[in-house]
Amino acid sequence: MVNYRYLGNSGLKITEITYGNWLTHASQVANEQAAACVKAALEVGITTFDTADAYAATGAETVLGDLLKGENRAELEIFTKVYWSAGGHGPNTVGLSRKHIMHSIDGSLKRLQTDYVDLYQAHRYDHETPLEETMVAFADIVRQGKALYIGVSEWTADQIRAGAALAKELNIQLISSQPQYSMLWRVIEDEVVPASREVGVSQIVWSPIAQGVLTGKYKPGQAPPEGSRATDEKGGANMIKRFMNDDVLTRVQKLAPIAAELDLPMAQLAVAWVLQNDNVAAALVGASRPEQVVENAKASGVVLPPDALAAIDAALGDVVEKDPHKTVETNPTTRPR
Repeated sequence: MVNYRYLGNSGLKITEITYGNWLTHASQVANEQAAACVKAALEVGITTFDTADAYAATGAETVLGDLLKGENRAELEIFTKVYWSAGGHGPNTVGLSRKHIMHSIDGSLKRLQTDYVDLYQAHRYDHETPLEETMVAFADIVRQGKALYIGVSEWTADQIRAGAALAKELNIQLISSQPQYSMLWRVIEDEVVPASREVGVSQIVWSPIAQGVLTGKYKPGQAPPEGSRATDEKGGANMIKRFMNDDVLTRVQKLAPIAAELDLPMAQLAVAWVLQNDNVAAALVGASRPEQVVENAKASGVVLPPDALAAIDAALGDVVEKDPHKTVETNPTTRPR
């Protein structure tokens, strides 16, 4: 069964393998497959589920709400997010203004068929809205009982510090950060992680397998397999592009003997690797097939010895991205129109 970890400086425990439905539900995966994946997650002990109103233009929340209906709500941890437009076109249908936040939480709760979410996350930082306005709106949602805790996604170290300071003044708990993190993408290590430790925030990391690259299925000098994410223009081909070069793919192949020596599939090695960071509370995994959920869940509790960690660093060498300023690049400087 999957282990639990505390989320930030709080009493909330979440499964260290968390099920996310970013590119799958209501998009890549038919509802029957989605149902099989969620069922598999519950069967292996995953109780934490992450989504967002913008995923599949609200469709992902709707599907997840339908699939979790009837489960014991007290035994689940349901997370969602706000920032991007969830289908509207007006100037207040995006960002972290009070108007958009208060409207969005009600829509999310309706689609998820729940009275509250355990964690409500700012999906990006909003440079057009005063941070005080955003945090007061979040505080009101917490006091109304619509969210229990607050989190952020892809915020910089300074933004996390400022948000945590305001949350403390407002007597609410900002407890999480949701950044991209993997063996290949380590941009949070030098600034975001130290800042998070200072203020009692931990990471829920997305793309621990680097959109599938760290499974080893993409080979240097070869076309991507048919039906893979790298060939899906609607489902992440643009995002995976940064890793789809022969230098990276050649280095990734060097991880295979390390995984074999540990008797781990490469995907499990990748998920276990992010969980070695003690500021990481959970690795977000998505799936298009239930067996992927089962296999990824086996990374829970795996301890990688120091020599294996050193071997991974040596194998990947200089293709690892560590520049902390890459976090800034994911933050729009103005709200999308």
